[in-house]
Amino acid sequence: MRQRWFGKTKLNLSVFSLGTMRLASPQTSRQTVARAVALGINHLETAKGYGQSEAYLGQALQDLAIPREQIYLTTKLSPTTDKEKIKLEIDESLARLQVDYIDCLAIHGINTWEHLEWAIKPNGCLAAIQTAIKQGKIRHLGFSTHGSLDLILAAIETDLFEFVNLHYYYFFQRNAKAIALAAAKDMGIFIISPADKGGKLYTPPQKLAELCSPFTALELNYRFLLSDRRITTLSVGAATPEELVTPLQVADADYSLTKEEKAVFSKLERELETTLATDLCRQCYQCLPCPETINIPEILRLRNLTTAYDMQDYGQYRYRMLENAGHWFPGKKGNNCTDCGDCLPRCPEQLDIPRLLRDTHQQLKGKERRRLWSE
Repeated sequence: MRQRWFGKTKLNLSVFSLGTMRLASPQTSRQTVARAVALGINHLETAKGYGQSEAYLGQALQDLAIPREQIYLTTKLSPTTDKEKIKLEIDESLARLQVDYIDCLAIHGINTWEHLEWAIKPNGCLAAIQTAIKQGKIRHLGFSTHGSLDLILAAIETDLFEFVNLHYYYFFQRNAKAIALAAAKDMGIFIISPADKGGKLYTPPQKLAELCSPFTALELNYRFLLSDRRITTLSVGAATPEELVTPLQVADADYSLTKEEKAVFSKLERELETTLATDLCRQCYQCLPCPETINIPEILRLRNLTTAYDMQDYGQYRYRMLENAGHWFPGKKGNNCTDCGDCLPRCPEQLDIPRLLRDTHQQLKGKERRRLWSE
């Protein structure tokens, strides 16, 4: 498997990383970690908030007797103003992982401006982390985020972090400026959940599959990311060893996009333009802020994908997270629109936003489901 430099950390990471949020038992954890390492993955990622993930991963590493220097570990802890709490949590993570040091610690979910303030406060969790770094318990500090672009850029501009974990995919390119800024500052860039959050691309609708032919939708998204040399590694959140097979088929395909791949991406763009016509939201975000805190751009992005590519299953999956996932996926659903008209003069496409919000709500509303993990 290809490897890339993880920015200023100077770690050489495999282009795919094993995300362990979905590991559900000691046995499957051991089997999945063994397969991942055998296939060339050297970066394993977990978090305190991922249920038993840290403990399962730590035991798997012990059972498999994998040399510590052969793999890199990332775990994540939530931002807090309590220095003693983060100090304790670092030690607890080390104990669960059964290691003496963690290669990369990410402050988990800098999703609001308050989180950023907590994370960088000199006498808060940052001080405890810096002490842990001096003690050799932590080697590198970064952050993960589901926040707004402005917030991500501000966090990067602090120059306190060596890497960033963020969302960026073919079907969600809002964070392109964050990719550029992080790369300019020599930060490692770790893409979160490109298969699932990137569009549930492991089970594409027939229309999308046909548009992507002769490639698969999942393959194209991976290639879109791997062809960008600024990006270090992509997470693959396998729950079983078998779920590693398909993603890792492109693990060595980190070259520039081919003529044939570019042609398919052009076809996808044409379909979007043709199908949406005058209802196409171009994701400029000028409609915000909304007085009712409706997440207008995201709702209209989901409408774009549902209308152009029949990605209704993905749209429903993401839409039902609104009002149910707190700061991890903020904003209200489209049925909260009061027709105040505040967004209308700010839209350069002159979209009838209230109508589109109501239409999207009817298409994507569904039964609420419990999140896989929560804090």
